[in-house]
Amino acid sequence: MRDDASRVDRGRYPKAVTPWEDPDWRDAALGWARDELAAHGLRVTGPGRVRLRPWSVLVRLPVAGRGSVWFKANPPGSAFEAGLTAALARWAPGHVLAPLAADAARAWLLLPDGGELFRDVLDRAPADPRAWEQPLAQYAALQRTLLPHVPDLARLGVPGAPTVRLPDLFDRLVAENPVLPPDDRARLRALRPRLAGWCADLADLGIADTLDHADLHDGQLFAPQPGRFTFFDWGDAALSHPFCSFLVPALAARDRYGPDVLPRLRDAYLEPWTGGGLAAAELRRAMRPAWRLGTLGRVRAWGRLFPAPADEPGDAAPPGAAESAAWLCALHSDDSEPPV
Repeated sequence: MRDDASRVDRGRYPKAVTPWEDPDWRDAALGWARDELAAHGLRVTGPGRVRLRPWSVLVRLPVAGRGSVWFKANPPGSAFEAGLTAALARWAPGHVLAPLAADAARAWLLLPDGGELFRDVLDRAPADPRAWEQPLAQYAALQRTLLPHVPDLARLGVPGAPTVRLPDLFDRLVAENPVLPPDDRARLRALRPRLAGWCADLADLGIADTLDHADLHDGQLFAPQPGRFTFFDWGDAALSHPFCSFLVPALAARDRYGPDVLPRLRDAYLEPWTGGGLAAAELRRAMRPAWRLGTLGRVRAWGRLFPAPADEPGDAAPPGAAESAAWLCALHSDDSEPPV
């Protein structure tokens, strides 16, 4: 497959450094995909459609009798996704998009068509403020299922962001961001004691850290059949407090339906966490610090992009620095007051 401009989508990142530019890598990757498809009795029927981003190489391959499959390659910062995706398919079948093949050593995945995106379902159907309730409850149940596997997840390379260590992560993220305005940097440093208190409150709740998707918006899950959802795209994931996952889907639902939807969605997410001796009121209170601390997951994810292009000046801000700074600033913004 040639790197034909008509087939390659580079989006807003025309200078993103990816391995796609290396013809040897390209031949090896596409050859692996063809071989793995052949092992499933499938064959590619035409040229692929390529999407290049700092965080992935994605190739949509037409397959005889099956529509399309997707080859995905991750950069070093999210190289764990291939092994994680394969492991999740074993530990929680039916809840995640199971790969056709995974090469953890090379960070390569071959993924089937997962059906209709949840976002497309929402766009097509009449507005239903309750639409997020079932996927959030299913996702929380998945997080609980994974609690015994946290040591295995760490061995797979999923980054750790333990609740009790989030203040240290916050310090590093603030110190290392090159584009934070001085006033915002000062406000964030002044916020640090409160942030440490939020972490202590969550840790005292007694719910252990588990897998946090960290970017669970409505384009990150499929709805293959009514009432059943499959989650995918784990490249931003971390091992942290599970409740931090609520921020991103809550923001997506709030943008679509307004803030009044959030208490119902909060309760739908929390329902699988009941029954462990914690009162509903305690769980609801814990969502307030978790809402704020979920922001750190987004900051950290943006910081795991590919490095800046080699032809940029040495002091150029790396990709993702501005996005990370915006999420950091949300921590001290009045607009970030948790509405749940």
